[in-house]
Amino acid sequence: MTLQITSAFDGGNIIVHSQNDPTNIRLSIRPDNASDFYQWFYFRVSGAKGQELRLVIENAKNAAFTGGWEGYQACASYDRQTWFRIEATSYVDGNLIIEHEPDHDSLYYAYFAPYSMERHANVVAEAALHEACSLRVLGQTVEGQDLDCLSIGSGKKIIWVIARQHPGETMAEWWMEGFLARLLDDEDDVSLSLREKATFHIVPNMNPDGSRNGNLRTNHAGANLNREWGVAAIQSAPEVYHTIAAMDSAKPDLCLDVHGDESLPYNFIAGAEGIPGYTQKQADNLAAFLSAYKTASPDFQTEHGYPKNKPGTANLTMCTNYTAHAYDCLAMTLEMPFKDNADAPDPKYGWSPDRSADLGGAVLDAMLAVVDEL
Repeated sequence: MTLQITSAFDGGNIIVHSQNDPTNIRLSIRPDNASDFYQWFYFRVSGAKGQELRLVIENAKNAAFTGGWEGYQACASYDRQTWFRIEATSYVDGNLIIEHEPDHDSLYYAYFAPYSMERHANVVAEAALHEACSLRVLGQTVEGQDLDCLSIGSGKKIIWVIARQHPGETMAEWWMEGFLARLLDDEDDVSLSLREKATFHIVPNMNPDGSRNGNLRTNHAGANLNREWGVAAIQSAPEVYHTIAAMDSAKPDLCLDVHGDESLPYNFIAGAEGIPGYTQKQADNLAAFLSAYKTASPDFQTEHGYPKNKPGTANLTMCTNYTAHAYDCLAMTLEMPFKDNADAPDPKYGWSPDRSADLGGAVLDAMLAVVDEL
């Protein structure tokens, strides 16, 4: 069978320069469709069973976050359900090199376990069947896809949770899946209590176009959505434009924006300490949330993360800073690793969909710990 490489599917991304020699396959990552960002890759190799492959991604040195390649191991799957790590992944002279001998004819490689728009549709449809959940469409994306928002609960406190502003950060939607599953569990006392105390508005995927197109960071118009808050135009960043309009009608007491970080091998939260007028109440709520999340999940930590912005220097076009400033609420960005959790490494799977989902479920304990004080 002739070896073939393709990425012509939902979320796929690779450029094939040469595939004639299995030991010297030359590839590049395609930049986001309307910008220069790139790092996400996802492709299938067929007809390679039992062959020693050496796949060289030639443009890795110009990727958005080259620090993400240091200590990184590529993800791979035969069935697109279980994603394992390729130990023989290296970053040498600006090339990302993956060396592997497949056990089957068809094998997928990806930057992280992909999360398809079809799976998104299934999860949203299943959630919407629950009597405690309602579905509305906030608006359409640049390409005309629906921007789904799930509302859950009946309490007075308003909690917004959004994910995947950056489409290549697929762990954010795996996190969402675990979060939704627990929040809709009618036998979970924490979930039931939260649904009485708060009303949740949840956007599981803020960037459907970029997700389908195989982008790392931008939507179809080339907008980095997490730099569009407060300045979004409906033509170029309708996803943020419509979400802000919805938030204005249901002002958040808590806003959590879920992401992935290419370089740091830890799970951590970035707060809004740098906004003008950051209050002691916001600081106290953040401290209580962090402490409770750390107690709830062994995968969450507070020692490693981003440096705090100096007072008054925060970028207010980022979701966490914008919402904290505009609504005087507790606003946070959760970051998860593309690599592994260095505090609890898993050599076979690294940071994974299952661990992301577990972290999503655990956040409810932290929310319950602070909801009455919001």
